Amino acid sequence: MQIPIFTVDAFTNRPFSGNPAAVCLLENDLDEDLHQKIAAEMNLSETAFIRKLRPGDDFTKSSCFGLRWFTPANEVPLCGHATLAAAAVLFHIQKNTNSVLTFMTLSGELKARQVEDHIVLDLPLYLTYPQVLQEVEELIKAAVGDMIVQDLRYSPDTKKLLVRLSDAYERSVLEELQVSAQRFLSAEKTGKVKGLILTLKGNSSGKHKGHDFYSRYFAPWYGVLEDPVTGSAHAVLSSYWSEQLGKKEMLAFQCSRRGGELKISLRNDGRVDIAGQIAIVLKGSLTF
Repeated sequence: MQIPIFTVDAFTNRPFSGNPAAVCLLENDLDEDLHQKIAAEMNLSETAFIRKLRPGDDFTKSSCFGLRWFTPANEVPLCGHATLAAAAVLFHIQKNTNSVLTFMTLSGELKARQVEDHIVLDLPLYLTYPQVLQEVEELIKAAVGDMIVQDLRYSPDTKKLLVRLSDAYERSVLEELQVSAQRFLSAEKTGKVKGLILTLKGNSSGKHKGHDFYSRYFAPWYGVLEDPVTGSAHAVLSSYWSEQLGKKEMLAFQCSRRGGELKISLRNDGRVDIAGQIAIVLKGSLTF
């Protein structure tokens, strides 16, 4: 059996930065267990599987597809960067002619469209609520030690904890922070938190001006110590920073080692458009 496979770096226009995802194009149904085996083999944070929904469907002409995402350990309900990667394969490699692609996923219908040199994802927007420190104190200590935390929020829909560091810190402090995410597992065993976001307000002056906020994202509970650039975390960050900054259009930078940039636009329908660039770095076939 041969399956076309691609590696796409998402939220960047430079190869070997951004967030890599593998994308498989499934002409036919794939045995359930093979999804997980392939994701483990690719060993990237996410492998996306695009499937046809009806017999006559075509990767070049059809506009609606099934989409699933697997980490090396398990299937996940939402993955932004692998959706961007999947849309890139359809638009750029399959030369799909539709202006908008719709993906049927575990998080409902997700739409992707091309706007100039970006691909725009229409994602759910997740609200955050104030979180009392006592419940998560051990986790925060494991993450940032004695650094000053300015705000603490929780997103129940995504089980993500948002930790905002003091505005007094520069971007370099967040970038250079040594985080041993493995330690989060013993600090948070209740099942309440499945992802930890560290975030910092952007600096309107200095060499990095232009970004409204910065972040890093850790999900050791899903087997991902640190994710390079995370669409789903920005579905949470967007609602928080929009409220804090009084803005609907924002530019975000996730300052992992690989780094990546996201253009954010809150929609009037209560969802969020998150746009990024892509670089396709590998084209091949899985053979088994």
